[in-house]
Amino acid sequence: MIKIHAPLVAALAAVIAIASAPAQAASFPERPVRVVVPWPAGGLVDLLARSVAEKAQASLGVSMIVENKPGAGGAIGASEVARAAPDGYTIMLTTSAMNMNAAIRKGLTYDVEKSFVPIAVAAYTSLILVTSPDGPDSVQALINKAQEQPGQLSYASAGIGTPGHFAGEMLKSAQNINVVHVPYKGGPPAMVDQISGRVDYHFANAVVALPQLNGGKIKALAVASANRVPQLPDVPTMAEAGVKGFNLDQWLGYLAPAGTPSDVTATLHKAIVAAAQDKDLQAALVNNGMSAADPMSSEAFKSYLSEDFAKWKSVAKASDIHLE
Repeated sequence: MIKIHAPLVAALAAVIAIASAPAQAASFPERPVRVVVPWPAGGLVDLLARSVAEKAQASLGVSMIVENKPGAGGAIGASEVARAAPDGYTIMLTTSAMNMNAAIRKGLTYDVEKSFVPIAVAAYTSLILVTSPDGPDSVQALINKAQEQPGQLSYASAGIGTPGHFAGEMLKSAQNINVVHVPYKGGPPAMVDQISGRVDYHFANAVVALPQLNGGKIKALAVASANRVPQLPDVPTMAEAGVKGFNLDQWLGYLAPAGTPSDVTATLHKAIVAAAQDKDLQAALVNNGMSAADPMSSEAFKSYLSEDFAKWKSVAKASDIHLE
């Protein structure tokens, strides 16, 4: 019988472990990466997810499959990702709406500060305050109409806890107007009812609003960002239109389940950031009301997310934004 001494066994095991660790790290990804978008197809986040996937999958060497999981202000998709295996094969592209939703919704099955690890911020965008072609011609005219008809006007949003909901309630609080909130499951269905006249106005995301604005089916009164957007240079900001301090810029970024190895998120970060810096992709984003984010480390993104969540909790309290 051949005897193998214990020290030799331990030494061999250590060598094997060291040799295999880099190979395991280098092996990711070995199969398609699933990107959950907690919003409907055809919307702002969906467009970005598919655009980035097309570019990033080339460098990753595997497909990035986009799956839409809308509902509950993005909470359904976020819950699914929070429960997923932390191996990098299920990630999420979400927006500021995740933090806004968490700021007002109790009983979520995930913790926005503990259930995810940041990968990369990919883009920024704003909202556009729109109404029907025969609606008020300015923000002040809209406010005057709401004050003259308390409880008679309605505004749409892509869902409770979404940026459009926050923007609508911020306007109500700032101007002391009584308007009915009508939440939808995403931006596209809200726009359908805006065009048909079932709602009076709403803060729409740019990718949904711009084609309808170009087609003359709606009109823009203001943008909700701190600065005017290049696609609508003649449309004022909310602050310029008389609602001082109104600023609702949004981030769009990728997150993975908590516990995902840092080398895996680093691989995804590198591919996503490279895709976001592609000139053709950046031009497409601008055409759809977005701007590519400057490269930001995962750690910097983590700090940014924490500050963003604190901001929206404060806004929710100040504007008395809550679930109906």
